[in-house]
Amino acid sequence: MTSEALKKAREFEAQYGPHIPAAERPAFHATPTIGWMNDPNGFSMYRGECHLFYQYHPYSNEWGPMHWGHLRTKDFIRWERLPAALAPDEAYDASGCFSGGAIELPDGRQMLMYTGVQRAHNAEGFIQDVQTQCVAIGDGVDYEKHALNPVLSGKDLPKGGSTIDFRDPKIWRETDGTYYVVIGNRTEDESGAILMYKSADGLNWEFMRTLDRCHNQYGRMWECPDFFALDGKQVIFTSPQEMNPIGLEFHAGNGTLCLMGGYDAEKGFTRGRVQAIDYGLDFYAPQTLEAPDRRRIMIAWMQNWSTVGAKPFHCRWFGQMTLPRELSVRNGRLYQAPVRELEKYRGPAVIHHHITVCGESNLPGVQGRLVDMTVTVRPMGQGSYRWFRLHVAKDGQHDTIIRYKPDESTLKIDRTRSGLPHDIVHTRSFLVRPNNGEIKLRVILDRFSVEVFVNDGEAAASAVIYTPQEADAITFEAGGQVLIDVEKYDLIFNEDKED
Repeated sequence: MTSEALKKAREFEAQYGPHIPAAERPAFHATPTIGWMNDPNGFSMYRGECHLFYQYHPYSNEWGPMHWGHLRTKDFIRWERLPAALAPDEAYDASGCFSGGAIELPDGRQMLMYTGVQRAHNAEGFIQDVQTQCVAIGDGVDYEKHALNPVLSGKDLPKGGSTIDFRDPKIWRETDGTYYVVIGNRTEDESGAILMYKSADGLNWEFMRTLDRCHNQYGRMWECPDFFALDGKQVIFTSPQEMNPIGLEFHAGNGTLCLMGGYDAEKGFTRGRVQAIDYGLDFYAPQTLEAPDRRRIMIAWMQNWSTVGAKPFHCRWFGQMTLPRELSVRNGRLYQAPVRELEKYRGPAVIHHHITVCGESNLPGVQGRLVDMTVTVRPMGQGSYRWFRLHVAKDGQHDTIIRYKPDESTLKIDRTRSGLPHDIVHTRSFLVRPNNGEIKLRVILDRFSVEVFVNDGEAAASAVIYTPQEADAITFEAGGQVLIDVEKYDLIFNEDKED
C-alpha cells in the first residue's frame, strides 16, 4: 500500500521531472528525476535488468529527508526513470530512508535493505539520530515495508558499537541460500568498523564478526561498505569520514578506501593492500554488483560533500553518478575501466598517429563535450619534456586541465576554470606508475563531468564541471617535445539508436 508521503513524492516528480530538458542533463550519467541525489543504493540485478536506487530529496536541490529514487537500465548506459521507491513514512524511518542494498529473492521478488533514521533525546537532552536496519519487499516498482522492521537495531550491535553511526547495509545471498550483510559502524575508540551478519531468511540476523576496523588510521566513521571477491582477492570498499591526508594517496575529508586481502570463515578478513579507489575531486559511496556475465561493476556518487555548495544557480537537479566501471585486480592493484557497453554509442573514429607536440596545438576533428578519447604520450628522447597538458571543455574563458609531470610521475586534475561558482577544492594530484615518460589517458566527457582512466585503468579520477557547453575545444600542450597518438570518438545518443 502506497503511503501518503510516497504518493506525494511520486506525484511531485511526475509533475516536474519531465519538464527538465534532456540537454540540461548529462547524456549517459544517472541523475535524479528532480531535486537532490547522493549515494547509490541497491545497485543490483533484478529479473535480468540493472536497478539503481539512490538517496533522493525530490523537493529541492539540497539534502533533505531521504527518500529512495529509482532508475533501471538494460545496458548500464541508458537509464529509465521509475517512481520513487521509498519515503520516510514510518516511526523507525521518520527522519529518512538512508543508504542500503538490494537483492532478488528466490520467489522472484526484490528485497531492499536500508537504514531507517529516527531522532531521539540522548542522556544530556540533545537530539541525536538513532539508526536501524529495515527491509522492504516488492516487484521492482512498488515495495512494502516489512512488519518486522527494524530487523537490526542497537540490541544487535557488538559491545561498544554505536547506534548513532550504524548504517548503509550491503546485502547479498550466497549459493547455499545464506544471506549476508555488511554494515558501517563507529566503535568505542570513535573510529570506523565494518560489521558482518548472516541470516537464513533475510529478516532474522545473527552477528558474525567485525570484518575490519580502522583504529583511527583511515578516517573515522566508515560509511557505505561493500565486500566481494575479485580475481582471487577479497575486497572491501568503504567511504571514511574525516580522513587525514596520506601523501598523494588519500586526501583530507571524505574519502574512499579499497582494502584487498583474504577471507577465511574462521579467521575472517586479512588485510593486505590499501589504496584509494578514485583519485579525482568527485567520488564517494561506491557500490558494486555482479553482472550476469560475472563482471564486477561499480558505480559511485560523482560528487563530494566538501563541494556540494558549488552548484549552478537555479539548477533543478543536483548530483550524478559516475559511469559504471568494470573492476579487476592486476599486479595486486585495483583496475577500473568504463563498462564496455559504452562502445556501442561511439561514432566514427578520428585517429591521429605520431603527432609532434611542442607548445599548444589542436587536431582536426578533435573537440566536443560528448567524447570518448584515448591519448598516448611518449617522450621524443631522454628528458625531452617537463610536462604534458591535455585541455578539455575549453574556450577563451574556460578550461579543464589534465597535467602529467614525468619526472614526478604525477597526474593533476585542475578544474579551476571549469564553471564552478565558488572557491572550493579545484585541483587534485596523484601518483602514477613511472614508465619512462610514457602515459596513456582515456578521457570520458559527458557535458557536466570528466572521468580519466590512466594506463588502461591502473588509476581513475573523476570531476564535475559546469563549463558552458559551447566550450568544446580540446588542445594538447607540452613543455618540451612529445609524440602523441589520439583515438577519439563522439558519443552519440538519440532516440533512433538501438539499445
